[in-house]
Amino acid sequence: MSSTPHVALPPFPFDNSFVRELPDFAIPWQPDPVPAPKLVYLNHELAAELNLPLAMLDEATCAVLFTGQRLPAEAEPVAQAYAGHQFGGFAPMLGDGRALLWGEVIDRHGCRRDLMFKGSGPTPFSRGGDGKAALWAMLKEVLYGEALHVLGIPTTRTLAVATTGEWVMRTQRHPGAILTRVAASHLRVGTFAFFAARGEREKLERLTRYALARHYPERIDDAAPPALALLEAVVERQANLVAQWMAVGFIHGVMNTDNMTISGETIDFGPCAFLEPFDPQTVFSAIDRFGRYAYREQPRIAQWNLARFAEALLPLLDPDPHTAVTLANRVLERFPALYEAAWLAAMRRKLGLTPDGDAETIAYDRALVSDWLELLAQHTADFTAAFRALARTCAGDPAPLRALVPDPALPRWLERWQHRVGLAPGQLNHALAERLAEANPWLIPRNEAVTAALSAAEAGDLAPFERLLSAIQAPFRENPAYADLARPSSPAFLAQFRTTCGT
Repeated sequence: MSSTPHVALPPFPFDNSFVRELPDFAIPWQPDPVPAPKLVYLNHELAAELNLPLAMLDEATCAVLFTGQRLPAEAEPVAQAYAGHQFGGFAPMLGDGRALLWGEVIDRHGCRRDLMFKGSGPTPFSRGGDGKAALWAMLKEVLYGEALHVLGIPTTRTLAVATTGEWVMRTQRHPGAILTRVAASHLRVGTFAFFAARGEREKLERLTRYALARHYPERIDDAAPPALALLEAVVERQANLVAQWMAVGFIHGVMNTDNMTISGETIDFGPCAFLEPFDPQTVFSAIDRFGRYAYREQPRIAQWNLARFAEALLPLLDPDPHTAVTLANRVLERFPALYEAAWLAAMRRKLGLTPDGDAETIAYDRALVSDWLELLAQHTADFTAAFRALARTCAGDPAPLRALVPDPALPRWLERWQHRVGLAPGQLNHALAERLAEANPWLIPRNEAVTAALSAAEAGDLAPFERLLSAIQAPFRENPAYADLARPSSPAFLAQFRTTCGT
């Protein structure tokens, strides 16, 4: 390991509740030494939000900090234990095989946030893996975390990425890097499954009380079992989260139960990508050969994962197994309605529809949205561009929408839509056009642009990555300087495009 700068680290405002309250739920561990730490990304705005004293540190000191070569005195790094259903099969022992939770802070909004290394070396949970991470995969996590954040979708975010001076081997050699991830917590469905599978009821109870107090304190009610309150809260959060993914065309790609958070945040940006041509069966992940995690399957898989969460909580719901199952099913059966309501609300906003609640209007809107998506699917129209084209139609420029959806049924659909939003046929409404533009991104992380930026970064040129990151910070505003990044990926590229986890 190279010598580290002699800049003393100031006190960090850590308050490590997980280690303090659940000390037997993780294994204390230290990051591996690295030969040549170098900072390549630091989110200064996020650091300020977290009340971290980074402004007084030089870049070299930040590099050794964010590779774990020198940690604050207040840090207590641990590898967390969890299990997971991976592609439907249960793996009873997963855990942080290349990650370390190294502290918690209370941010300036009063919210508790985790700081976790990713790629910091093997742990007792590594199962023979090297515990390392490739630079491209860590920078991808930056891009998608920030993209979802600015779109208003709950997500983990990246505070920093630093290269290590090492190479990691996957199918080829890649520059190694360590990422610092920020999350409301790293408690997962798989965390509960880990202890449930071992029959460790007392630990399961402690974990449930901790999760409820940390994420849903308003749900604590002495009259109801904590496990039931937690299950209800998580089901609601996940229904809302997946509805928001669907509304922007985000495909997570690896919805295993170890990648479903109790907090309701998006986590793990491995084989994820944004839908471009609208095909509900779209799968990007190279290992998802049967389409388990395809775009259209995400709501169903979310409910399946929540059923596994409910199974883990059954011993805590009621002493009588039959009653426990009844209680769990009663909560799980609410998921489709919760998801449908959240999805319809999101789609109404995207189409400029007022959120009227009478049954007749809801049915009309549901049919309107369904028929719109069917038109897009029939022509594999670009999902993001089609909604923006609808805004342009309101402003008097119907050509982009007609080019995307050259269907004789489009004029009839437009008449129905115009009736719903209060427009006469052909009437212009610039205020509505602006409202649609504010609800539908002009720019998303296009797959070809992301691939080019990450490839350049691995070759030593961070400029394309930094430019793309800058562009996605303002996704709703059309900026001619980023027109090339907003342009859909080429059909030739998409025909061979596949994503991988990078693990």
